[in-house]
Amino acid sequence: MSTPFHPQALVPITDGTEEIEAVSIIDVLRRAGVEVTVAGVGTAGRPAASLHFTASRGVGLMADKSIESCERNSYAAIVLPGGMPGAAHLRDCPALSRMLADQDRAGRLVAAICASPVVVLQSQGLLRGRGATCYPGMREQMEAASRRPGRVVQDGNLLTSQGPGTALEFTLAVVAHLCGPGRRSEIAAQLLMA
Repeated sequence: MSTPFHPQALVPITDGTEEIEAVSIIDVLRRAGVEVTVAGVGTAGRPAASLHFTASRGVGLMADKSIESCERNSYAAIVLPGGMPGAAHLRDCPALSRMLADQDRAGRLVAAICASPVVVLQSQGLLRGRGATCYPGMREQMEAASRRPGRVVQDGNLLTSQGPGTALEFTLAVVAHLCGPGRRSEIAAQLLMA
């Protein structure tokens, strides 16, 4: 008897992460049966001093482990919430930068919402002219060759979205990519989004 397959996803959080996005991502992926590791990222490129973080609107978030302890692992998806200054802290994390480059090189899913497509992915050269979207207020900062309309945009192994109000749609697109459209439909129905 074989064990059921559960894809693994990494969700980095830090001080200033957008809480609606982070919680939506973690919750919906876990509902779908994805094994989610919530990884804590420090500020100013330094390792986090604890696993407790204060999100952009003052909500407390807790990581499972530090991002540095995740670096040797492989994930089917790395999913970045946005928020500022959270996205800047994610951008400045050496361990996460290395993991994102490896993830993209391997063709595994790289997903980012809100500020993170521009602040993290573009700054690290991971958009490379591929179609993407981001928080509308940051659209002009995105390279013109990458800008696409839409609440959720997928281009190969790159999946991006606009912000808190699109977080459920975005995460359901991650579910579809990792678990198939049938599982996406099941979870959407549970969330009354079908």
